[in-house]
Amino acid sequence: MVKKPLFRLVPAFAGLVLPLLLNWGVAQACTGIILKCKDGANLAARTMEFSFDIKSNILVMPAGSKITTLGLNPELKGFSYETKYGFLGANGLDMPIVFDGLNEAGLYYGAFYFAGHAVFGEASDKNRGRAVSSEEMGNWMLGQFATVKEVVAGLKKVEVVGSYVKEIDGFAPFHYAVSDATGASVVIEFTTDGLKVHENTVNAVTNTPTYDWHLTNLRNYIGLTPFNKNTIEVGSLKLTPFGEGTGMVGLPGDMSSPTRFVRAVAFANTALPSETAADGVFQAFHILNTFDIPRGAIRNPAHKDLADYTIWTSVGDTANKVYYYKTFQTQAVESIDVRKAVAGLKEPKIIKMESGFAVKDRTDEIHGK
Repeated sequence: MVKKPLFRLVPAFAGLVLPLLLNWGVAQACTGIILKCKDGANLAARTMEFSFDIKSNILVMPAGSKITTLGLNPELKGFSYETKYGFLGANGLDMPIVFDGLNEAGLYYGAFYFAGHAVFGEASDKNRGRAVSSEEMGNWMLGQFATVKEVVAGLKKVEVVGSYVKEIDGFAPFHYAVSDATGASVVIEFTTDGLKVHENTVNAVTNTPTYDWHLTNLRNYIGLTPFNKNTIEVGSLKLTPFGEGTGMVGLPGDMSSPTRFVRAVAFANTALPSETAADGVFQAFHILNTFDIPRGAIRNPAHKDLADYTIWTSVGDTANKVYYYKTFQTQAVESIDVRKAVAGLKEPKIIKMESGFAVKDRTDEIHGK
């Protein structure tokens, strides 16, 4: 296999964009779901929210690409590896790093903001030979592994570190959602307790607190059901429910991470099973439409001009190896077949994610034109 040129971000460029990327004071509103279809397809879908346009594009990386870790660290060079699998996904601010994507073996990866809980080591001369920075995990996982089981085993061989950024005195605080074509799904977290790998037992992931906390919180909502309530008698008074949807009375409706987790669990696990992956993709986008955040609804008092909103939404079909997405501006769903995209590709390539908002005018059809 032909080796590609070393793929490493130059330090000067990193210093320019990374402070913007990591200064996400209010960017904690991402929501992920898992849908399993009757044809065996496992779909991983999510929204991506930020308080500014991160200018994501689709990064396509062929197998055989040579990558060096600690690419955003101007002081240390990490270890180099050659990708076993081609992959693609959404990057940010023109950086050669995917924050959400799918590889040709059907492995899906998504980074979710985890501020206040994420704890990583610090890169040093002693550990740089096995160090991967927190923002580089997508490239490392998608480039090296085919299954969740392989990813979990691989975590024992590396040390995940935070790339220090002087301007904000911080690092990229992520936790990670990983799924594969076998149906396995996990949430990977690094906290003060060290590495924890949680099986995604309820087909949902959001942000803080930790995944096990979210599972405990679900006990507050065990009465939720997709089935309407029946008329009941209180004393001699008959109480009839108001209309439809009464089984979900008590479902929280705000946009905080714990609330979105409960809603994601409710919607992902009550959705009628789709016959095929194509049907499931359609359904996944519809479910995630309910998590769209309108611009202006979430603001940080310290930065009143910044407002979280849904930048893009994606669905990874791990069975058929197709990556779907729609953006804030475009809205129309677009897709890329991962295997076809990386076949014969000799070097990394960028595809513009935004294709522009379009309206189909059908007025003339009324008059037979």
